[in-house]
Amino acid sequence: MQVLRAVVTTGSITAAATNLGYTPSAISQQVASLEKQAGLPLLERVGRGVRPTLAGRLLTEHAAHITERLAEAEAALADLRAGRTGRLRVRYFATAGAALVPPAVAAFRARHPDVRLDLKLTEPDDPVVEVEAGRADVAVVVVHDAELARGVHLVHLLDDPYLAVLPRGHELARKRVLDLADLADEPWVDAAVPPGPCQAIVLDACAAAGFSPGYVVQADDYPTAQGFVAAGLGVAIVPKLGLGVVNPGVVVRRLRHPEPVRTICAAVREEGMGTPAVVSLLEALKTAAG
Repeated sequence: MQVLRAVVTTGSITAAATNLGYTPSAISQQVASLEKQAGLPLLERVGRGVRPTLAGRLLTEHAAHITERLAEAEAALADLRAGRTGRLRVRYFATAGAALVPPAVAAFRARHPDVRLDLKLTEPDDPVVEVEAGRADVAVVVVHDAELARGVHLVHLLDDPYLAVLPRGHELARKRVLDLADLADEPWVDAAVPPGPCQAIVLDACAAAGFSPGYVVQADDYPTAQGFVAAGLGVAIVPKLGLGVVNPGVVVRRLRHPEPVRTICAAVREEGMGTPAVVSLLEALKTAAG
């Protein structure tokens, strides 16, 4: 159809052949093949040149539209390769959404204003499931003894240590660093409900220290847990990223022997690892984590 368009535009098979770099016979063969497919003559001779029939004019007009659409598609693909357009689906858990994701998104949008971000909190569901199922391109996740589906790649962002949260005035607050076993006989506020990797990290660390925490209160989030601790109902351990604003009724102390740490990564679909938008978002997340 583009050959036909060139012939109609120039009014000559010879001129079209010169412009396209073909021989006149090759141009004539392609026009004849197109006429056979169309079932109608497409050109008629006028003097030394040719002009389109009604069918030829119709196909030429469609060829022009096709050329424009192809050019638009090529430009869109070039923009997508350069990270200038498109959509990026990002999933995250609550504490990452409060402290890590917002500054990263702000930095990303400054670099890629034309990329549409689809941001969604998935807690209590694991964000990595969205990536494994193909419903997300990037997810900020806590990694703990997890087996990832094929096609998912992990990029380390930070190691987030857990800290002891004690009622202000508690006798253990006199220590600057606590052994985890110091909390063995204390009533505990469960700050990681429902069960998941964050709770598993705490339970594994306590088991390594030789005890199981005695939970007396279950809290749905870390700020709520701080409130129960401030009221003197127990102690809690909270990841540093989850502390946010520290309740004035509590004190925070480091832990050791062992120090529970949660590993936070970005889970990325492997086919998107090299795209400029994903690379830029990962850089922004690393900067925010740092």
